[in-house]
Amino acid sequence: MKIGKNMVVTMTYTLRQGDEQGEVIQKVDEKRPFVQLFGAGTLLPAFEENLDGFEKDDEFGFFLSADQAYGQTNEEAIIELEMKIFEIDGVVDTEMVAEGKMITMQDQHGNPLEGKVLAVKEDSVIMDFNHPLAGEDLYFSGTILDVREATDEEVDHGHIHGPGGHHHH
Repeated sequence: MKIGKNMVVTMTYTLRQGDEQGEVIQKVDEKRPFVQLFGAGTLLPAFEENLDGFEKDDEFGFFLSADQAYGQTNEEAIIELEMKIFEIDGVVDTEMVAEGKMITMQDQHGNPLEGKVLAVKEDSVIMDFNHPLAGEDLYFSGTILDVREATDEEVDHGHIHGPGGHHHH
């Protein structure tokens, strides 16, 4: 069975910065493989394009430029916020609001937004809301462990169900 739209793909992969010699950013092995519904819009389009047509036991390795991956760093996504935004009962948690920490905030529509603290000033915090891999070229390598057709319910919901997937309670 070949990878394509509405197929559930189980794989291992190693993600490196830059190229196949680059620093390892993430490694996913057989113990907790990556299981994903293809064509549901949740994966990078260039990631799916590179794996289109692969089958079980196929090995892969491909390069994605920053533009194909998470885009270039957007200076407008680096924002200075007033310190009082981070106050809880008039106090700022200095362990949470510290340089290099990731903080989940909300945009104006209430959607969660992950940001990295770049600097803490006396009465403000500079946050970077770019994707952590923005501006990075990426190299993926790995093995396809399994390919199956998604169920109608999985296609309707846009994600997989069952082992390795989303469970409804």
